[in-house]
Amino acid sequence: MSDLLGVLLTLVALLLLVPSLVFFLETVAARRPLQSKPTEPVTPRPRLAVLMPAHDEATGIAASLATIVPQLAPGDRLLVVADNCSDDTAAVAIASGAQAIRRHDPERRGKGYALDFGVRHLAADAPAIVVIVDADCMLHPGCLERIATTCAATGRPVQALYLMRSPPSAALSTRISEFAWAVRNLVRPLGALRLGVPCQLMGTGMAFPWPVIEAAPLASGHIVEDMCLGLDLAEAGTPPIFCPDALVTSTFASKADGLATQRTRWEHGHLGVITERAPRALAEAIRNGDAAFAAMVLDLCVPPLASLVLMLVAGALVGLVFLALGGEGAPFVVCVLALILVSIGVATAWRRFGRDIVSLRDLAGVPGYMMSKLPLYWQALRGRQARWVRTDRDDASPK
Repeated sequence: MSDLLGVLLTLVALLLLVPSLVFFLETVAARRPLQSKPTEPVTPRPRLAVLMPAHDEATGIAASLATIVPQLAPGDRLLVVADNCSDDTAAVAIASGAQAIRRHDPERRGKGYALDFGVRHLAADAPAIVVIVDADCMLHPGCLERIATTCAATGRPVQALYLMRSPPSAALSTRISEFAWAVRNLVRPLGALRLGVPCQLMGTGMAFPWPVIEAAPLASGHIVEDMCLGLDLAEAGTPPIFCPDALVTSTFASKADGLATQRTRWEHGHLGVITERAPRALAEAIRNGDAAFAAMVLDLCVPPLASLVLMLVAGALVGLVFLALGGEGAPFVVCVLALILVSIGVATAWRRFGRDIVSLRDLAGVPGYMMSKLPLYWQALRGRQARWVRTDRDDASPK
């Protein structure tokens, strides 16, 4: 019985070692210079349409649209899908220089359904490229041009750098979340790019060739439809590519309830995709000999950082108890090795990319931050959130 338990614990430890090793390799690779030359831009760039799904965003959508309109070229379109709205989102969008269409279908809620509705509308006068931007996001100067020209040159979906910022006077936990977000959306995709691995889609700042987005399975109520879409496209032979020179930003919700909603949606959704999609996708990649897709799936299998560390700590403690009771030491050693790899990765990421977000002293609050997430993960074990829920933002502040 002890031998069987030792084998099981070792297998679990090895399963945890895999995402830890992926995390380590990506964070270390992010420090390396890019070996390949950047893609030559297409001039003039093809005609594009910016598609923005929006649900009850009347108080903030004008600020987002104001960052997009100046980047449009003659012939481009800016289309807002006012999805199941109970406010004046459509009217505000039109007043801000966009076209707006209304969708009303209370039974099918979620961003994926809104995107599908918008793409079907664009088909009557199809652009060469469709760029998807969320209604709470700001496109920084040059973003639209960079992702559109890269998309045209490569024929692949392109993901801009998407960063979340802390609101003024944010709590330490929010600033730690901002650092964790930068690790997930900047450091790791940059490392993957330098390793020649496709990136995950991040939900906003995404450019697609028209044939790709027209055929994509968009109509979904999944709470992390971007991750699912990225997997679908990579499996179909058009994996996304990361464009770190194009920047999109948004701001964490300042209300506690809104912040909790954001975290629950992102983390429950990510954990759900890992368990529901990753095993089959990895098996498919191996069967087809598709190394790039396999590497992308392994990247997807890195869970949210706090959950990964908590699992490794729990694994090390269980392994230590097992060792103290006379069992073999492999589970404890493997978990400690994985913890060391993750710790080096976090330190590397902070030293290069995180000093302006959290100080070295602030990092002392990371254990408390991770412990505060235990109820969220316990909730995920009992039953993950599966339906999309709008974030309750502080609409008085810019998004």
